[in-house]
Amino acid sequence: MPKIEVYSTAVCPYCVAAKNLLKAKGLTWEEVRVDTDPVQRDAMLQRSGGRRTVPQIFVNDQLVGGYDDLVAADRSGKLAQLIGEAA
Repeated sequence: MPKIEVYSTAVCPYCVAAKNLLKAKGLTWEEVRVDTDPVQRDAMLQRSGGRRTVPQIFVNDQLVGGYDDLVAADRSGKLAQLIGEAA
């Protein structure tokens, strides 16, 4: 199973949409809340190259990006490659 991390906040509709897309694909993820933990927000900024918006999604420690990036990766087949499926 791939390692998927979703940096999110409690009131982010794009975070919910990203998690719903992952759930629909049968994937599991670790949610990292940056609104309740400033240390995690700093970690997200460091890992994402300064991106401040949520969600920030990583698959096997590789940055996918936000919700729109996740959808684009899914449509292009890149997400399937990242999670190790045949595209």
